[in-house]
Amino acid sequence: MVLAKIAVILYGVLALIGGIIGYKTAKSKVSLISGTISGILLLIGGIVGFLGQSWGLSLATIVSAVLVVVFLVRLWKTRKFMPAGLMIIFGVVVLLLAGSQVVS
Repeated sequence: MVLAKIAVILYGVLALIGGIIGYKTAKSKVSLISGTISGILLLIGGIVGFLGQSWGLSLATIVSAVLVVVFLVRLWKTRKFMPAGLMIIFGVVVLLLAGSQVVS
């Protein structure tokens, strides 16, 4: 399904941009590093998925699941929707789309 691969790539871009914004606004090196690593892994997963490799969406599903858990913890601690809530929503969408492709 092309929609799943596009969603994975968009989530990867969002993770990358979020990491950069987190670094610029809060000087958070952790945000920059984790956003870059997770964003790149998601982009790899989406691109590899477009190339017909089934492990690409598996990788994206795993990374998305980890991000959803991380951002759920963050939302619980901060009680602030941005950026945690937004990343949770997009992560769940990617999990549903990519995860359904991995299972089938």
